[in-house]
Amino acid sequence: MLGLSGAFTIDAERPREDLLSAFKTTPPRIRLVDEAITSWDSLLLVVLGRWREQAKQAQIELDLSEMPEGALRLMRLAETVPQQEGAGRDEGKPSFSWLTRQGERSLHTLEGFASALAFLGNVSFALGRFAVGKARYRKSEFWVTVQACGPNALLVVGAISFLVGAILAFVGAVQLSMFGAEIFVANLVGIGMVMEMGSLMTGIILAGRTGASFAAQLGTMQVNEEIDALETLGIPPMEYLVLPRVLALAWMTPLLVLYANVFGIVGGGVVGVLFLNLSPTQYVSQTFELMTLWFCIQGLIKGSTYGILVALCGCYRGLHCGRSASAVGEAATGAVVSGIVAIVISDALWTLLFMVTG
Repeated sequence: MLGLSGAFTIDAERPREDLLSAFKTTPPRIRLVDEAITSWDSLLLVVLGRWREQAKQAQIELDLSEMPEGALRLMRLAETVPQQEGAGRDEGKPSFSWLTRQGERSLHTLEGFASALAFLGNVSFALGRFAVGKARYRKSEFWVTVQACGPNALLVVGAISFLVGAILAFVGAVQLSMFGAEIFVANLVGIGMVMEMGSLMTGIILAGRTGASFAAQLGTMQVNEEIDALETLGIPPMEYLVLPRVLALAWMTPLLVLYANVFGIVGGGVVGVLFLNLSPTQYVSQTFELMTLWFCIQGLIKGSTYGILVALCGCYRGLHCGRSASAVGEAATGAVVSGIVAIVISDALWTLLFMVTG
């Protein structure tokens, strides 16, 4: 018989965990008695568990019936729940060969590609139902999304575009001043903004602002099982959640591109008037001397594409979010990264197409 007394807590002095090793030659039964245990916490459970393992290895019967009832209940509960597979594995060490890991990554990539194709197919089907007037979505949700990704983004889009136009003017002035051709800064800023920079900067801003917002909203709904509830009620999430966001961003992005073009040209004009000694009349007339409607259409086509891509990336990441709080952050980050990558790739493709077709 062994009597236990004192405090078995983390702050107290730790008892000897190899205490039963001294009883290997004694009769094969030891009874632990609670003589005066004043307080205990998880340390008592750990000590009792290790003593029991030692007794089992030494083929000694260990009687814990007179230990505190609360500790015994916790030990029985721990024994009832089985250990999850792989719970004790060391995550810091690779458990598979390099070739196996590469194969798993390839399979994961293929699964993601197939999932993206299925998502695009579902979105196309939802757009088809919208075209024939059968889509199930809330019009109020659509207008709220329009407000969020359109008017609420005017300040940041205007500020960034103004600064980009000013930067283009400064960069052009450094080179053009060498030939006394500062007046052509207006052409550089005007054509550069309407063909490329206005739509590109608007798309990047929307990817970081609206795309991440879409991913976080839908990801939070995924964590809270709200999307599962919609599917249980027979409401398609593609029509109810994705369709309003795609339509709103596809509609508002060209308008934001026009807004960005105006502010970019104004930013270049401020630099031209204040630092290059150009009059406002000279700058405006020179800006529109070489600019054509086709230049503006190119920028609007690119901007519309960027808006659709940002909406698709944000909604896809949100709908395929995990079930934890950290997964929501990962979904938002993934939406921004994939949105910007998609914008750059589509920009290169559109530019190449416009150059080839003249």
